[in-house]
Amino acid sequence: MNPQVHRDAYGVPHVQAGDPLSLVRLQGATTAHDRAWQLEYARHQFNGTTAAFLGPDAVPWDTFARQARLADTARQCFEALDSSTAEWVTAYVDGVNSALPSAEAPEFVETGLTPGEWEPWTPLGIWLVLHVLFAGFPGKLWRTHVAERLGEEYLELFTAEGPTASGSNGWLIPGSSTSTGQPIIAGDPHRYVEHPGVYQQIRLTCPEYDVLGLAVPGVPGLAHFAHTGKVAWAITNSAADYQDLYAEQLRRTGSSVEALGPSGWAPAALHTEVVEVAGADAVTIEVIETERGPIIVDRADQTISLRHPPRVLHRLGFEVIPRLLQATSVAEVDAALEDWVEPVNVVMAADTDGGLLHRVAGAVPRRHQANMLRVVPAWEAAYAWDGWLPMPSEEVIGPISMGNAREIAAPLGVEFAPPHRTRRIRELLLQRSDWSVDQMPAIHTDTYLGSVGSILDLLPGLLGLSAEPVALRNELLAWDRRMDATSTTASTYVALRKAVIVRLADHFNTLEKPDWPELFAPLLDVHTRTTYALENLLASTVLDVLPIVRAGLEEVAAAKPRSPWGETHQLTPLHPLRTPLFTQTEDPIDLALSGDRDCVWSTTSIPGCTDLCLQASAARYAWDLADRDASSWVVPLGASGIQGTPHHHDQLALWLAGKLIPVV
Repeated sequence: MNPQVHRDAYGVPHVQAGDPLSLVRLQGATTAHDRAWQLEYARHQFNGTTAAFLGPDAVPWDTFARQARLADTARQCFEALDSSTAEWVTAYVDGVNSALPSAEAPEFVETGLTPGEWEPWTPLGIWLVLHVLFAGFPGKLWRTHVAERLGEEYLELFTAEGPTASGSNGWLIPGSSTSTGQPIIAGDPHRYVEHPGVYQQIRLTCPEYDVLGLAVPGVPGLAHFAHTGKVAWAITNSAADYQDLYAEQLRRTGSSVEALGPSGWAPAALHTEVVEVAGADAVTIEVIETERGPIIVDRADQTISLRHPPRVLHRLGFEVIPRLLQATSVAEVDAALEDWVEPVNVVMAADTDGGLLHRVAGAVPRRHQANMLRVVPAWEAAYAWDGWLPMPSEEVIGPISMGNAREIAAPLGVEFAPPHRTRRIRELLLQRSDWSVDQMPAIHTDTYLGSVGSILDLLPGLLGLSAEPVALRNELLAWDRRMDATSTTASTYVALRKAVIVRLADHFNTLEKPDWPELFAPLLDVHTRTTYALENLLASTVLDVLPIVRAGLEEVAAAKPRSPWGETHQLTPLHPLRTPLFTQTEDPIDLALSGDRDCVWSTTSIPGCTDLCLQASAARYAWDLADRDASSWVVPLGASGIQGTPHHHDQLALWLAGKLIPVV
C-alpha cells in the first residue's frame, strides 16, 4: 500500500500507507500542509512565546504557560512513554517537520513568522494547551473570591450547574431502537469556534486498520471521535474535578525559595524566564514549583500552586491512542481506556457484535472534598492527594444521552452543566424505536430551551403591571420556547434574561475586579458567573428576585419591537490575529444562528454581555454501525486552514443549517 492522500469533494484527507508508522508520518505531513499556521501558533502557545508576535495582549497567557510549566510537563510525559508509542508520536512529528517549512498561510506573511521545528513532545504540549483550563480550576479562584468578598454562606449560591469552557452532546442508540438493528452514536463537541477549526476530519488507512474520525490538528491518531468499521466511540467532557489549587507559604533564603508543606519547610525549584514581547519591553518572570506543583498566582496576600495529574503522573494517556486505532470491539476500547489520563471524559462506544459501553475514563485524585471547591492550604496534610478514584461505568439499557450533566460522573465533580440538554436528548430519543442515521440532524438541531422556566415561571406572580408589560408577559408565556433564528420572541426573551442578569450582577458588584491574574479575568467576570448561576440565584430565598424580574420586564416592554434572534446571535469565529473569516474578494455568508447555550443546538453567547456566539458545535458526527459509509459529519468551516482556498469554509453553510456531509 503506497503512501498517498486522496481528498474527497470537501478536501477531507483520506490518508493511506503501508504500515502504522508510515501512516502517522503522512498524517503529520498532511496536517502541516492543511493547517500550517494553526500548528505554528499552537507550538508557540505551549512554549509561552506568543507575545513575541502578538504583542502585550498575549503576555498573560505566555506567563501562565511558562509558570505552569506546560512545555516541561509535555517533555516529561513524552519521556515516560513506552518505546512503541514514543516512536509513533515521533513519526508524526517527523511528518510535520518534513512539510511545515514549505507550507503556506497568509498569517506567516502578516506576522513575519517562519515555522519552527517541532520537538518530539510538541503534540503532547498542544494537548495540554487544549485541556489545561478544561477541568475548571478557575472556578476555585472564583469561589475563593466569593468567600472572601461575601462570606462562606454565599458559596452555595455560586456553586451551581453552569457551562464550562468546553462541553458536548452525545447519544448512543442501541440496535433495539434503530431501523437496522445496529447501534448509532452521534453528537457534537462544543468549544470556542476558531478558524481554523479545532477538529480535522480525516481517514487513516493501513493494513492494520482503517479508521475515520475527528483529529486534533497537531496530535497523532484519533483520540475522541472515531469509527473503525467494527467499533465506534465518542466522548463528552465529564466535568470531573481533577486539578487542585493550594495556598502556599514561601520564604526566601538568599537566592533560593522554600515552601511550607505538611512536613515543614522544603526547597522549591526556582528560575527566571524572559517573555519577549512584540512592540514592548521584554518581561522577566519567576518560575517557582513546590512539592504540590507550579506557582500560577503570586500576589501580595496569596501565592497559589496548581496540581494536576499530568504533572504528577508524567502521563497524558497518549499510549491509548494507537491502541484505539487498532480496536475491533467495545472490549478492546474499554481496556485501552484504562490508561487514559487527561481530560477526564464520559465515553460511549458500540461495536457490530452488539457490544455497548458507557463509562468515564481518566485520572481523578482521591482527596478532601474541600479541594474540589476552593483553594486549600498546602501545609495541612488533610488536603494531600491519596491515590486515584475508580472510574464509573454503567450498563447500557436503551438509548443514553450525555451533555456534561451530573449522572454517571457525579461522584467525580462539583459543577456540571445544567441537565436541560441531556434531558431533552433523552426525551427525543424515546419518541421512536426505529431511528436511522440520516435522522440524527433532527436531534442536533433541536432548539427547545429548557432553562427558560427559571424566569418565565416568575412572570405570573408580577402584579399591577401596565398594559405593555402585560402584553409582553402574555407573549412570552404563550411562546413555544424554541430559539429559532427567525423568532422575535426568542430575542425578546434574551433581552429579558439580559436585563435580569445585569440587575443581579449589580447586586453583587462587590465581586467585580477580583485580584487574580489577567488571564483568568473573563472566567471570573461577575456577569459571566451570574449567568452560570442564574437558575440557582432566581430560586434562592436569599434574594428578593420578583422586583428584579419586574424591572427587567418593564424595561424590555418599553423597547419593543425586537429583531429576529439570528440578527444579533451571529457566529463569531476566533482568530489570534483577529483575521476576518472572509477575504475581501469573497461574498460573506449570513452567520445567523438558531439555538442557545442550554439548547441541544448549543450556541453559546455571554448573556448580559453580548448575543454574539462564541461557543458552538466544533463538529457534528453520526456514526452508523450498520454501514460506516452511511455515517456523516460536518465542521463549522472546512478542511483547509488557509484563508481564501476552496475548502477553507465550504462546509459553513451546511453547518449553519444543521446539515451533515457523507464521510466517504
